[in-house]
Amino acid sequence: MIQLSMFSNTPVKASSIIGTKVVSTDADSLGNIKEVVIDPRTGKVAYVVVSFGGFLTMGEKLFAIPFSAFEYNVINNEYILDLPKNRLENAPGFDADHWPTMSDEQWNRDVYNYYGRSPYWE
Repeated sequence: MIQLSMFSNTPVKASSIIGTKVVSTDADSLGNIKEVVIDPRTGKVAYVVVSFGGFLTMGEKLFAIPFSAFEYNVINNEYILDLPKNRLENAPGFDADHWPTMSDEQWNRDVYNYYGRSPYWE
C-alpha cells in the first residue's frame, strides 16, 4: 500500500508552481510565486520569484528566493517558507520594472547567502 505524505518531492510543471500560495510555518499567508527562474546551462531551478504584496507594509515587492528554501505541502497546494518575519522585512527585493541582473554571480551568491542556502551551481 502506498502511503501519501503531506510533503512531496515529485516533479511538477513550472506552470503549476506559478501562482501557488506561499505561507509561513505558522500558516500565515506571505504571498505567491510569480516566476520560476531556471539556469539554462544546468536545467536546475535557480530560484523562484515571490511577491509579498502588502505583507509587513512592504507594498508590492518581488524577492528571488532559492527554491531549496521552500517545502511543498501537497495537501494544501502551498509552499512553506521557514523564515522569521524580520528576515523577510529586510530581504533584498526588487520591483517588477527593475529586475536585477541575474547573470551577476555576486548577486546570486548574496541571495543564497541571505537565505542561508548553498548556491545551486556548487
